[in-house]
Amino acid sequence: MTNKLGTLYGVSLGPGDPGLITRRAWQLLSGSGHWTYPVRKKNGDSYALDIALRAGLALPAAHTPLLFPMTHDSGILARYWLEAAQTVLARLQRGEDVLFLVEGDASTYSTFGHLQRSVRALQPDVPVEIVPGVSSFHAAAARCGEPLADVDDTIAIVPAGYGIAQIERMLADFDTLVLLKVKPLLDDIIELLRRRDLLAQGWFVEKAGAPEERMVHDLASLQGETVNYLSLLIIKNPGRQRGEMQRGCRKKKETPDD
Repeated sequence: MTNKLGTLYGVSLGPGDPGLITRRAWQLLSGSGHWTYPVRKKNGDSYALDIALRAGLALPAAHTPLLFPMTHDSGILARYWLEAAQTVLARLQRGEDVLFLVEGDASTYSTFGHLQRSVRALQPDVPVEIVPGVSSFHAAAARCGEPLADVDDTIAIVPAGYGIAQIERMLADFDTLVLLKVKPLLDDIIELLRRRDLLAQGWFVEKAGAPEERMVHDLASLQGETVNYLSLLIIKNPGRQRGEMQRGCRKKKETPDD
C-alpha cells in the first residue's frame, strides 16, 4: 500500500454548456483520476455528469456516484456527507486521485465544499485542488446580454432563501441583485418586484447553457408556475444606478482639471 495520498479535485464544469469547460478541467477528466459525482437519489441522474458526457468525454469504467439527498435535516445530511467522505478517502489513501464533478463553480454554493471539509475532518493532510469554472449567474448574464456590474456598481449574489424582507432590503442597497435557487419563493419575489415597480428590470434564467435552458423577461408570466431547482433571477435597480451616476458626475465636476 502506498503512503502517498491522492489528490481530491473539485472539477468545475460550468452551468450547462460543455463549451464552457476549462482546459484544466478537460485535462483532468481526460486523465486517470477516479470520477465521482453527486446524485440526489439512489440510481438518479447527475446534472454535473451529464455536462461532461455531452462534452464528448467518455465515462470511465470505474466511477462512483455520491448520494446527497435533497433535505435540510442536518442529521440526515451529516450521515451522507460522512459516507461520501469515507468512500472518497479510501481511494485517496490508495494513492488514487479523485475528481468530484461539479456544475457551475466548485467554490460557489457547491456540494464540493462540504465534501472537502468532511474528507479533511477524517484526514487533514489530504491535498485538495479546486478547478475554477463559469458560475451560473455569469453565464445567465451573458445569455441575457446584461452586464452584472459597471464602473462602480454594487452587486449582491445570494440564495433566495434569505427571505423576502432581506431581499427587499438588498434592493435598496445594491445596483444588481442575483437571486439563486428561487423556486420556493418565486411568487413572493414577483409580488415584491411588482410592488417596487421592478418587474421589467429582471431576467429569469433556468438551467443556463443546458439544452433545456429557458430565459424569461416577462417575470409576471411565471406567477404560479413550478420552476426548476437550477434557476435564478437577475434584478437591476435602475433608480439606484441613476443616483450613483449622478453622484459620480458631481464628484467629477468638483475635481479640478489637471
